[in-house]
Amino acid sequence: MTFQEFASAKLPALLRFAVVLTGDRGLAEDIVQEVLLRVHQRWTKLGALDSPEHYVRRMITNEYLSWRRRWSRVVPQADPPAGPAIEDHAGVHAERDALRTELDKLPRRQRAVLVLRYYAGLSDLEIAEELGCTAGTVRGYASRAMATLRIELRPAPQAAKELR
Repeated sequence: MTFQEFASAKLPALLRFAVVLTGDRGLAEDIVQEVLLRVHQRWTKLGALDSPEHYVRRMITNEYLSWRRRWSRVVPQADPPAGPAIEDHAGVHAERDALRTELDKLPRRQRAVLVLRYYAGLSDLEIAEELGCTAGTVRGYASRAMATLRIELRPAPQAAKELR
């Protein structure tokens, strides 16, 4: 398989993965572009792998985890303007947006663990291998991330009183 064939076949999936990982389509496109440039330079070696897509996904994860060091001039997104949110008619999309907002608040490694576990479907051992840590560390990150999400997604005390 040539690099062009690989890129045309796998680009949509790699971009979706990066968007879920970063929470920002523009940053995801930048990361995937940067990674694919490096993959193209080393394609003779990487193309011979059994599953180059897994290696490229790991490169995307590593690039996301270290992007601040290299891209210090990238300005983080501002918070959305305050005001009443426009409800989407499709509840699924609203829930996804809420989840993405909460995922954006997590530290990078915790977010990466959740994305690799629930979006990419990797096991703790595979995640540990991809992040260069132990399976216990992966479970710790996942536990802390889930605890944070439970706290953040819990209804506010005032709203809970109104529901009674």
